[in-house]
Order: sequence, then structure tokens, then C-alpha cells
Amino acid sequence: MKPFEYLRATTVQEAARALAERPDARCLGGGTNLVDLMKLGVERPGLLVEVNRLPLDTVAELPDGSLRVGATVRNSDLAAHPLVRGRYPALSQALLAGASGQLRNAATTGGNLLQRTRCPYFQDVSKPCNKRAPGSGCGARDGTHRDHAVLGHSEHCIATHPSDMAVALAALDARVELYGTEGARSVPAAEFHRLPGDHPERDTEIRPGELVTGVVLPAATASLPSAYRKARDRASYAFALASVAAVLRLSDDGTVARAGLAFGALAHRPWRASRAEEALRGGPATPDAFAHAVDLELRAARPLRDNGYKVDLARGLALDVLTRLAGPTRT
Repeated sequence: MKPFEYLRATTVQEAARALAERPDARCLGGGTNLVDLMKLGVERPGLLVEVNRLPLDTVAELPDGSLRVGATVRNSDLAAHPLVRGRYPALSQALLAGASGQLRNAATTGGNLLQRTRCPYFQDVSKPCNKRAPGSGCGARDGTHRDHAVLGHSEHCIATHPSDMAVALAALDARVELYGTEGARSVPAAEFHRLPGDHPERDTEIRPGELVTGVVLPAATASLPSAYRKARDRASYAFALASVAAVLRLSDDGTVARAGLAFGALAHRPWRASRAEEALRGGPATPDAFAHAVDLELRAARPLRDNGYKVDLARGLALDVLTRLAGPTRT
């Protein structure tokens, strides 16, 4: 492992200054992904800015009924929080579907959002990878890509984003709060991560010198029926092959008043299913309507040689989740 400097930041401003002054600096929270990548030689920071002493470790209800989650709140604590379990069940379910109990005890909200792909070509410095070494090529495209993207990929990268939590945040219309030397700002969780395009080395919309300070869950989706479901190769401690987070509110006449739908493990970022949502709104909450909407969304899929199964898998997960949220079958 390359030698590095270490700063234990005591204020958000101090952390932001350090990140702005040192392009080779990285934030260290739980370290469950960053430290692994440092051991592999993928990440080689010259400075680690430890953020665990920053006042970002609480879950607080805001006056408008929304919920702010600090960036250093541990995944296990967030999943168990009564306000999260009661108002945003999809988020609690997504967190509990991720990693192992030991890792959830260490991993943080901000770190979960900033974790990087588990593509084996990215993690192996002897292999070509445009995300790790721009211009070197994408080894996965003609290599092993069973677990890779079917939506939104480019000729430069077919990696997927591994977070379960981020998929639920996208469906719930959450926002990610950021702080940098130019001040605070927030971005929709569904837009925080990027598609690869010509620059797969850029995972997120975070600017140089910024750090994640928290996530805000809106009052508008609080207490609405929501759920997260994940398909994987084994029952625990495995990344998704496909996953779905959904939020569904029905009108008194049984039509869809509000729909939020996001897919995980299908793209370089959590995939907000905007086409499906538009098709669902105002329509009947029936299996046929759900199937039509999901098919409209997945029509954009461009599966590769070995991962076409993901389209059918994601379709089945989405239909199951939507049908369960809608309640008794309608005709």
C-alpha cells in the first residue's frame, strides 16, 4: 500500500479545505470499500481525510416532515431507525439486503453512496479498465460480463453501481447534500451518480473539494407503501444481479396517484424508471398496466452476450413488487 498522510477533520469546513487543496485526498468513513481498493492498488490517495468526528452522525426530523440522515450514520443504525422503518420501508429493506451485519455496522451513509463498482476488471490493476485508467480499454466488454450493465452503458464502460441503498433513495425522491469551499448544495439522489459516457472514471456529480454531508428523505414519500427486492446468486452477502425499489400510492378509485420506480445492478447508476412512472400515473393499478409500464422502460435495454437474463429478471422483480404494493389483484 502506498504511504499516505492522515487528517482527522473536526469540522466540515476543515474537511472541505483539505479536499480542495489536495486533489489526491479521499474521505475516510467506515473504509469498507476505500481501504479494500487501497490494498488492491486501485485507489492510491496521498491524503486520507477522516470524517467520523464531524457532527454528521444523527437522523433528524425536519420541520416540514422530511428526514435528514447524516453522512456518517452507520448503515445498521439507519436500517433500524424507527422513523426509517415506519416511513421509508424500502430504504430499511435495501440496507438490510446489503453486505453483512459486520460491514453494515461500519459502513456509512456517505460511504455507501461513494462506493465504487465491483467489476473485476476495475479491481485488477493488471487488466484494462477505462474507469481506473482512462484510455486503456474495457476488458469486460469482450470478457466476463455476466454481472454487468444492460442499460445506459457506453463503449467505454459497462460497469454497474453496487449500492442497494442508492436504489431506494432514487425511488423515494431523496436528495444528497454536499458541502464544498463554495458552500452547500444538494442534488437529487437519482441524478447524483453518472452514466459512463466518454468519462467512466467519473462516478458521481460531486465536484472537486466537496464531501457528502447527508441525505434528505422528503415528506412527500413518507409513509407511502414502498418496498425493495433484490435477486442475487446467494441468499446473503452478495451483490445484486438485479434489484427494484418502488413507491406506490393509489387514489380512492384505484388508479395510480404516485409512482416511484428504480432499478439496481442494471446500469452505471441506480436507474430511475421515468418512462414506467409516466405510464403508470393516472392509470389502473392492474398487472397488465404494470407489465406495460415496465416493458416500456426495459425497451431501452442493450444486453451483451452473457447478461440478457437481467432484463427478464428485473421485469419479474418489478412486477412482483408493484403488485404487492397495490394490494389485492384488480381487473
